[in-house]
Parts: sequence; C-alpha cells; structure tokens
Amino acid sequence: MKKVIGKILIVIFIVLLSFALIIVGTGYNMYKEAIDKTPLDEKVSQIKEKDNYTTLDEMPDIYKKAVVAVEDHRFYTHGGIDIIAIGRAIWNDIKTMSLAEGGSTITQQLAKNIYFTQEKEFTRKVAEVFMAFKIEDKYSKNEILELYLNTSYFGDGYETVKEASRGYFGKDPLELTDYEAVMLAGIPNAPSVYAPTINLELAKQRAKQVIEAMVKYNVIPEEDANKLLKEGEEYSLSYQSYRAQKLVA
Repeated sequence: MKKVIGKILIVIFIVLLSFALIIVGTGYNMYKEAIDKTPLDEKVSQIKEKDNYTTLDEMPDIYKKAVVAVEDHRFYTHGGIDIIAIGRAIWNDIKTMSLAEGGSTITQQLAKNIYFTQEKEFTRKVAEVFMAFKIEDKYSKNEILELYLNTSYFGDGYETVKEASRGYFGKDPLELTDYEAVMLAGIPNAPSVYAPTINLELAKQRAKQVIEAMVKYNVIPEEDANKLLKEGEEYSLSYQSYRAQKLVA
C-alpha cells in the first residue's frame, strides 16, 4: 500500500512540475515577445513624453512615502519581486481557489502597466516577473517609482500625478496638504471606487488604510497619523465647497 501511495505522489509531483515548467516557458516567451516588439528604453521614452509627466521632485515626500507604504513597503530592498508577499498571496489564493491576491511589487505593477494586460492569469504573472527583473537591472529604484506613478490610472481620465492632483484638488502636487497627498496615494488601487469625485467617504476610508500602513511600516509616528486622521474627519466640508466652486466656474 505504501509503495502505491509513493508512486501516486511521484506521478502527482511530475505532473505538477511539468505544468509549472509549461507555465514558466510560456510566460518567458510572452516576456520575450513583448520586449522584442518594443524595447524597454523605447517604452520609457514614450512614457516621459506624456503631457504632464510628473518627476519625483514635483511630488511631495509624504505622497511618495505613502505610495510605497501601501503598495510595496519592501520596495527599496527587494530585487523586483517580493518572495514574502508572493508566498502569502499563493497561500491565500489556494485557500480561496482564485487569483484574488497577486503579491505584485511596484516594479511588477510597472511591468504590467506598460507591457501586459490587467487580466489575472499565471502566464502573464510569469512574464511580469521576467520583465520586473529587466526593469530593475536597467533603472534605479527612484526611476522605477517615478515611472510607476506616471503609468498608474487615477480615474476620471487622469494618468499622471500632476493631472490627478490638478483634477481632484485644483492644485499642483507640491501644493497638496498632507491629507490630500495621502488620499491621492490610495486612489489607483481602485479608481472607480476611491476617486473623491465618485465617493468622498470611500476615498477617506481608503486614505485611512494608507495612513495605517504608514504607521505599521514606521513611515510616520502615531502622533502624525492622528493629525492626518483628524484632518480627514474635517475634510468633507472643505472638499465639497471646492467642488461646488469648481462646478460654478
């Protein structure tokens, strides 16, 4: 009986290994096809030619820190993929029998934004990993963050930080209050839900999640977080007033 079980386990292992090799091979071919069609340098040049391309120097420090905290808090220490996040995502996906959680780093999200679709499938995820390694090899962390923030969608047709800042708050990025910067950092996770023009209360709830992440990963102290949360409690009236004035104008 033990021999039979052992043989079955070996067969299962071989099948799973074969399946994994097929997925990796297909994903690599997808990556190669994409990079051969449009080299990375060319893609980056196209991004930097966008209207209202926003450099990191044009963004508030708290905004950049908020993005890293909520999207990929190990961004400055990993090499393109986060093994810990991937392991957690795989475990949660197995439990839910879905691809609900991806474990993608900022670099992987950049790869997806500029080369691949938003569909959740194994081969695309593998291609994304290969592309992330390529991006990390060619660009610095700050360059990657800047490119990511200029390829994220903020809703309402806004595709750069500058467009979103002006569109949602009527200000250039460096003029944002700390709370507005935190709110802006949370929008790309689900722009159709968290855009303040769609649902200000949900946008505030998302901003609270961002603030909690910043505290959790020691980006800001609890005292500063409390100040931001207090500003958030009082923000609805001032934002509604701004939107009313904008509509009249």
